[in-house]
Amino acid sequence: MVGCQDTATPWACASAAARELGKRARRPAGADVPLAAAVGAALARDLTALVGVPPYDAAAMDGYAVAGPGPWAVRGRVLAGGSPAAPLADGQAVEIATGARVPEGATAVLPYELARRDGDRVAGGIDPGRHVRRSGEDTAPGTVVLPEGAVVTAAAVGLAASLGHDTLPVRRPRVAAFITGDEIALSGRPGPGQVRDAVGPALPAVAAWCGAALDPPRSVADGFADMVAAVGAAAADPGVDAIAVCGASSKGPVDHLRGALAELGAVVVVDGVACRPGHPQLLGHFGTPERPGTAVVGLPGNPNAALAAAVTLLVPLLVEMAGRPAPDALLPRSLPVDGDVRPHPRDTRLVAVRVAEGRARAVGHDRPGSLRGAALADAYAVIPPDWAGGDAELVWLPR
Repeated sequence: MVGCQDTATPWACASAAARELGKRARRPAGADVPLAAAVGAALARDLTALVGVPPYDAAAMDGYAVAGPGPWAVRGRVLAGGSPAAPLADGQAVEIATGARVPEGATAVLPYELARRDGDRVAGGIDPGRHVRRSGEDTAPGTVVLPEGAVVTAAAVGLAASLGHDTLPVRRPRVAAFITGDEIALSGRPGPGQVRDAVGPALPAVAAWCGAALDPPRSVADGFADMVAAVGAAAADPGVDAIAVCGASSKGPVDHLRGALAELGAVVVVDGVACRPGHPQLLGHFGTPERPGTAVVGLPGNPNAALAAAVTLLVPLLVEMAGRPAPDALLPRSLPVDGDVRPHPRDTRLVAVRVAEGRARAVGHDRPGSLRGAALADAYAVIPPDWAGGDAELVWLPR
């Protein structure tokens, strides 16, 4: 990309590179899953109606199904889910409940509030066709109701069920995750010389926000052979679409991700990003530049830096892999930023902000090692080195 060839990739170029790689990478195969398990994923093919909505001519009101002009002779009662009534001839009616099947020959449903009943006779004014929902009038069988790539929401699950589906075909990228660092405690209070892992518990929500699924994060010791073995095994798994490695993307003595990728023959696309926090992040892939395979995202070890790197590289990568809209596509892309915000002299700053009433306010507490600010925030404000105040781009945080 023109203008994106610096040693540390500019922030916008790094995010664009992740999107581009996601578009070119191997797309996950679709799988049919139960409706409840489909929420948040992208449809792998168009969703079509197996049955019509409604599936039969149904009463839209409680009252009387009537045939022809009145008054009418009442011939019985029909309830939702009950046996259908016999066909009606002109001048006949049946009492009917909302949702019940309208008998053949009925021309309208006369609501109770418009009806005048005297024994087995009922009268009232009603136009033909009123309060009858005809079979398939909302959705005919075979109609495409949602396109491939649409995000499965609660409403989409309910719609699918109403159309006769018990499963949905979805595309959900699978991510293998590794947490590195001999000093990392994975549970409980950290002991002397330890720090509690804060990134592993956050990554499943980041992946789910993108319509992906994260394998339970695994701990990898600070050894070169350990890193090669872990990444190599994940890359060889045909079900893994992306690999996230936390804590080995810098250039310290035990940061072995770059060396492991070189050993395994991977291609590095982004090696360091000119942003604060999150400078030591990495994007690469197996396969060839022409036919990229499993993607690799290296996240810094500091929690806020890791989250900043995740929204820079991992989120756009997974969204494109899933072939779905970005989860923040309908949210504001930029807003005026208030508070004590100062640009960095060289790098883009990602500043945690709370959004309210059309403005973004810095919340503070956003050092690389702390997620306190991000937990208070709705988004990161993207503050370039030449920012002089006013509006700033927003990168929304996974919810």
